[in-house]
Amino acid sequence: MAVGHTLSASAQSAAPGAPVTLPPIVVETPKEVARPARTKARTKTAERITTPQSPTPVVTPARPESAEDIARARVDALSGGTAVIGAPELVGRANVTIADTLAMVPGVIVQSFFGGNDQPRIQIRGSGLQQNPVERGILILQDGLPINRADGSYVVGLADPRQAEFIEIYRGYTANRLGATVLGGAINFVSPTGASAPGVAFGIEGGSFGQITATGQAGARQGDLDGLVQFSTSHRDGFRDYNESERTNIGLNAGARISDNITTRLFLGYTKLGFDVAGPLTKEAMEQDPRQVHRGPVIVGGVAINPGPNVVRDRPRRETEQFRIGSRTTATFGDHLFDVLIGYTYNDDMFRFPISGGIRSTVGGDLTGVARYAYMPDKTRALPLFELTAQYAWGTADRTYHQNLSGTQGPLFGENDLESSTLALYAGLNVPVGTRVTISPAISYAHARRINDDVYQGATRPTAAYNPANPTVALPAGAVAATDTSYTRRYSGWSPSLGLLYELSAHNNLFVAASRSFEPPTHDDLLATINGTPNSSPGRPQPPNPAFPAQAFATPDLDAQTATTVEGGWRGRNSRFAWNAVAYYSWIDNELLNLRDESGVSLGSVNAKKTTHFGIELGVTAKITDRLSGRLAYTFQEFRFDDDPVHGDNRLAGAPRHTIVAALGYAFTPALYAEVEVNWRPDKTPVDNANTLYADPFAILNTRASYAVSETLSIYGEVRNIFDKTYASSTLIVDQARPDQAAFLPGDGRAFIIGARTRF
Repeated sequence: MAVGHTLSASAQSAAPGAPVTLPPIVVETPKEVARPARTKARTKTAERITTPQSPTPVVTPARPESAEDIARARVDALSGGTAVIGAPELVGRANVTIADTLAMVPGVIVQSFFGGNDQPRIQIRGSGLQQNPVERGILILQDGLPINRADGSYVVGLADPRQAEFIEIYRGYTANRLGATVLGGAINFVSPTGASAPGVAFGIEGGSFGQITATGQAGARQGDLDGLVQFSTSHRDGFRDYNESERTNIGLNAGARISDNITTRLFLGYTKLGFDVAGPLTKEAMEQDPRQVHRGPVIVGGVAINPGPNVVRDRPRRETEQFRIGSRTTATFGDHLFDVLIGYTYNDDMFRFPISGGIRSTVGGDLTGVARYAYMPDKTRALPLFELTAQYAWGTADRTYHQNLSGTQGPLFGENDLESSTLALYAGLNVPVGTRVTISPAISYAHARRINDDVYQGATRPTAAYNPANPTVALPAGAVAATDTSYTRRYSGWSPSLGLLYELSAHNNLFVAASRSFEPPTHDDLLATINGTPNSSPGRPQPPNPAFPAQAFATPDLDAQTATTVEGGWRGRNSRFAWNAVAYYSWIDNELLNLRDESGVSLGSVNAKKTTHFGIELGVTAKITDRLSGRLAYTFQEFRFDDDPVHGDNRLAGAPRHTIVAALGYAFTPALYAEVEVNWRPDKTPVDNANTLYADPFAILNTRASYAVSETLSIYGEVRNIFDKTYASSTLIVDQARPDQAAFLPGDGRAFIIGARTRF
C-alpha cells in the first residue's frame, strides 16, 4: 500500500454522464507505484503524475478493471445526468453522512435537518422536494436492490455511505434502466466485496457535540469464494438541546463463481437508527440562540404568536429498524447477459410527531424481484446494444396511530392495513451511428396499486388538547366521528425517452435527450393526519374552524405526477481540467406537494396542476499544479408554479436557487494533505409557496487534513463551520407562512473532529 494521499480529480459530476474523471493525482515517494488512470475505454493505460519529491516517472502495468471502473465507463456513455462517487472522494473526511457525501454532486440537493445521523431532505431536480419526514421521488438502492418500500417511500438515513465502495447516481430518465420512472432518478450504494477489499480495516473518530463513531470491515477471498462483513456504530449528543442520535449498521455479503460464466452473491444487512427531532425555531430565536428548541406558541393579548411545536413537552423522535436480505445472480452466454435479483426488507418505523401528528408506527415487509437482459455484441462498448429490465415490488404494513401525550403513548385513534405493489418495465437501445454518434431510444411502463384497509374498530376517534394559555395543562378529552379511510388506487403510465450522444473527440462529448417521467403517490401522500395544532391532536382543531371538518385523516384522491423533460450538456477532460455541464427544463403535470399550515401542521398532499423546473448543473475540477487541485460543484434551480390559481407563478418553496460547493486541496508532503471547502448559498430560499417568508443566504467554511503515518495507519482531522456561523441549514416547507412562525432548522455550529483509520 502506498504511503501517500490520492486526491480525487473527479468533477462530482452534474449531468451529463459520469463524473468526468481526471486521472487521480497521486502524491507518493519515488519508490511507490502510481495508480493508473481510469479511462472510458475497457482497457487501461498506466499514467504517472510526478511531484518535486519524485522527479522520475515510474510506469507500471495497468491494474485489472474494477467494478468502479466499469460503473464509471457505463455512466460516462449514457446521454443523461449521472455521477459516480468513489472512495477517494471521501478520503480525509470525518463524520461522512448522506448530507456530506451527496452534497458533492451538482444536481443533488441535500438539506441537513438536525445534524449528525439525522434524515436530511434530499431532492434531485425537485423530485420529492416538499416531502419529509418520509421521502419519495428517488429510488434508493443498495447493491441494486431497493431500500424504498413498495409504494416508493424511503427513510434516507438507512443508507450508509461509509459502507459503500462507490455510489452511482442516475438523474432523471437514466434511472429508468434500473426500474425507476420518477423525475429524480436513482442512487445506488455499491458495497465492497471480499475480492475487491481483502484484509481488515478499523476506524474511530470523535469530536464536538459528543460525537463518537467506530467502523470495521473484514474481507477475504479463497478460490472462487469471497466474503466481507462490515459494521459501523455512532452516537452523537448533538449541537442543540434536544438533539441526540445514534446509528448501528451491519452488512454482510458473500459471493461465489459457479462456473466460468455464472456468478452469484448473497447480501444481508441490518440498520437501526434513532434521533431526537429538535424541531424548527423562529428566525429571531435562531439568531439569538440556535441551540435552543421551540416551546410552542405564546399567547399575547389572546392571540397566539410564534406558532410551532412544543418540543420540550412533546419530545418528537424517530426510531427505525430495517433488515435486508437479497441475492444477485449474473450469467453471461456469449453476447447475452442475464441478471436476476431478489430481495426482501423488513421495516419497523416509529415516528413520535408533535401532538398535532400523534405517534405513528409502521411495521411490515417488502419483496422485490428484478430481472435484466442485455445483448452486447460489441464488448468494447460500455453499454449494451439492447437491454430489458423488469422490476416488481410488493409489500404490506400494519400502521397504527396513537396520541402523543407529553411524549408518552396515548390512546389509539387510527389503524390501517396497507398494501402496495409497483411494476416497472424498461426496454432500450444504444445504437451506434458511425464512429461518433450513439442514439438511445427507450420506453418504460409503470403500474402501481395502493390499497388501504381501515381496521380501526371504534365508532369515534379520541382527541386530546392542551390549554393554549398554559400548554402543559391538558384539557378534557374529546372525540370525533371515525369516518372510514379505506381506499384502493391504481396508476399506470408510459415514459418514452430518446437520447443522442456525440463524441467530439476522446473524452469530449455532447449530448441531448428528451424524456417522460411517471410518479405515483405513496401511502404517506394518500393518508395523512390533519386538523391538529401545536396544542391539539389530529381531529381537534383549536379554536374550531368550520372550514375544516372534525376528522383526523385526509385521504385525497391524487393523480400521478408526470413530466416532460429536455436536457443537454457537454462533458470533457484534458490533462489539467475536467468539466461537466448540463441544463434541463421540465414541464410537470400534477406535481405532488405536501402542504402544511402556518404552524407547520400537515394539511395532506395535493396535486399542483402545472409547474416548471429549470436547472443548471455544473462540475469542474482542475489540477492546478502537481500539488494543488481544485473543484467546483454548482447547481441552479428555478422551480415555479405555472399560472396557479392561488400562487400564480411563485417559486416552489424549499428549493435553493444557487448552491455552490468549492474546494482547494494541497499536498504539502507525500503523506500530508489539506483542503479548504466552502458551502455557499448566495440567495434567499422561500419557506412557503406564497413566497412571503425566506431563509437567508449563508456561506460556511470547512477545512480538513489527513496524514499517512505509515502504510497501514492514517490520521485525519476536520474543523467545520470555522467561523461559527449561525444559519438555517433547512426549513419547514409550508403553503402560507407567518413571519413569526417556527420554520427554521439551525445548522451545526463550529465543530472539531479527529479520527484514525488502519488497514492490514
